[in-house]
Amino acid sequence: MADHRKMSLLLALALQCFLCGNAILPSFASPDSFLQCLSATIPSSLIYQQSSSSFTSVLESSVQNPKFLTNTTVRPLFIITPSDVSHVQAAVRCGRANGIRSGGHDYEALSYRSVNQEPFAVLDLARLRAVRVVPGKPSVWVDAGATLGELYYAVGTTNPGFLFPGGVCATVGVSGFVSRGGIGLMMRRYGVGGDNVLDARVVNANGDVLDRAAIGEDLFWAIRGGGGESFGVVVAWRLKLSPVPPTVTVVNSLRTMEQGGLADLLVKWENTILSPSLPTDLTTRVVLQERHALFQTLYLGRCSDLISTVGNVFPELGVTAADCNEMPWLRAMAFIYFDNTDTLIEALLNRTNRVGSNHYYKSKSDYVRRAMGKDAWEGLYQKWLSWNGNGQMTLEPHGGAVGGTNAAATSPYPHRRGVLFNIQYGSNWCCDANGTMAAAALRWLDGVYGYMEPFVTSSPRTAYANYRDLDFGRNVVGRDGVSSYWSGRSWAERYYMGNYRRLAAVKAAVDPTDYFRNEQSIPPLPKS
Repeated sequence: MADHRKMSLLLALALQCFLCGNAILPSFASPDSFLQCLSATIPSSLIYQQSSSSFTSVLESSVQNPKFLTNTTVRPLFIITPSDVSHVQAAVRCGRANGIRSGGHDYEALSYRSVNQEPFAVLDLARLRAVRVVPGKPSVWVDAGATLGELYYAVGTTNPGFLFPGGVCATVGVSGFVSRGGIGLMMRRYGVGGDNVLDARVVNANGDVLDRAAIGEDLFWAIRGGGGESFGVVVAWRLKLSPVPPTVTVVNSLRTMEQGGLADLLVKWENTILSPSLPTDLTTRVVLQERHALFQTLYLGRCSDLISTVGNVFPELGVTAADCNEMPWLRAMAFIYFDNTDTLIEALLNRTNRVGSNHYYKSKSDYVRRAMGKDAWEGLYQKWLSWNGNGQMTLEPHGGAVGGTNAAATSPYPHRRGVLFNIQYGSNWCCDANGTMAAAALRWLDGVYGYMEPFVTSSPRTAYANYRDLDFGRNVVGRDGVSSYWSGRSWAERYYMGNYRRLAAVKAAVDPTDYFRNEQSIPPLPKS
């Protein structure tokens, strides 16, 4: 039974990594003229048409959720795989001459499909994935096509005294992670990913490459959490690196309903987040599935100090020296993702998601600002979790640097002061994208999401932009080809809260014709 629980949790953790980072999706009146324009600057070997023998394999390399790779999915007419920034500029300029819309980074696959049934092309940035690390220097330039795993590996092997506070999933694209905020196990100490950006190189709507000084502070603020694809194509980021001790400690503590007291343990966990004595070097996230909970702890220090700290603030977890896994930060990132202390750090360079091609997935998210209490946790298990082994919830604690006094001005990620934790809900199924099992999985997801309504934020019920959810609505595009600011409020105020208007003002200043757009991109703020 223990092995079954472990395998279920591994599947749940893997399924939470369905994020990708392709940059743009041109929509055009004349595919032939678009192709002719591209071919004048970009080598033909980097352009794939639907008739190309490698078209399907290149497309599938970006598809993280096979739910969006069915016979009914609208596929791109072209895939462009630039190997140089000049190729990105050419794609933007050629798209401008023929009309264009933007892609994204999300569970809804807007980076490689068209929801609106219109012709489009994908600009796949996977070839642009260099990570330029200088030993001893507390910053790094990362190309937009790199994954978090590639970033971790480059930093951990070349600059081992530093880290980047990214997420758990190694296959997530750096650019998508950063451009929509970026939550992770180290954010209580160092803030979200968007808070740790020092500079960027952006291809704007005219096809020009601009850095922070040229784009200005308003746009620089917007791309670090407001969805970079709404404003241009970010081709590289300069990220701040933060110091990390030679040894960190990871502890995985599995608790079950059969052991008793699981709801009490969750009550203690949520109250621990509120404790002023909880150091920011310590984070414990929780994965709930079926009849158990996995408490996953990362401490930026040694086991002895962790035991002492947990003993003071969360003794009920019962951490002992035998539970500790001490290792360098880089190995810890591999262990947390792969759940195996013997996994080689080179595994972080694998860009392929660990979930098979016959598993489908739907996600939603919430934020909690007040402790839920024992009755709520018991009801959650009894009514929902205990009878669906394919559904899961991941709880990511906030506080610390995320909710610091000046944090709100750093980047558009708005879920700051007063937030206890983020919730990611996931429901997966096999092996039919739209069959009976899909219907059951989605009913469960809607049910648990409805159950949680009294315990989460309201007016609006907020959500995490990196867990994009088209259930909240999508942009309405007017006859002028510009997305409506007012229609965008249905989804944007959930993700960005009071920052939506400011983001729309930036959009109006840098892209008033809505050249870069998708179903949930920031619309321009109307002039009146």
